[in-house]
Amino acid sequence: MKNADLAVLRAMRTRWHTPALEEAMRILGKGGNNSAIWLTINIVLAIVDSSNREAWLICAALGPVAIGLNYVIKVIVRRPRPVLDGLPPLAGAPSSLSFPSAHAASSFAVATAMTRVDELGALAFVLALALSLGRPYLGMHYPSDVLAGAVLGVALGLAVPLSL
Repeated sequence: MKNADLAVLRAMRTRWHTPALEEAMRILGKGGNNSAIWLTINIVLAIVDSSNREAWLICAALGPVAIGLNYVIKVIVRRPRPVLDGLPPLAGAPSSLSFPSAHAASSFAVATAMTRVDELGALAFVLALALSLGRPYLGMHYPSDVLAGAVLGVALGLAVPLSL
């Protein structure tokens, strides 16, 4: 599994790279920091869809909650971020710990919960996938970090109650 993880990471770091795509992934990754993009989207939805306001606000709060839980797991697992000779990461990170990906955990948690609020919330999975794939593309995570984060996120998104 470790060899496959490394092979996929190396492929993602050496294929399909253009300056424009790298910059787009960096910008998208910054939007995923601290779940900012998910907070913004769900606060706007809470404003425009008053009938589901409480559920959208819970979705907004779920991103930071997922990041907090994710951090606890990172501290327990203590997997360092990937290092590839000749391929330095293309973005920075607040910690040297890699497993699981907080971007993937928060993105998939919120996208899953949003789908439970409204079936059109499923469109959020497009953004969640792009944010998550950007992490190994930029050299920030192993693909397995992203997969674990996505699984954690889906579980959280299904488990969280959408009303108080």
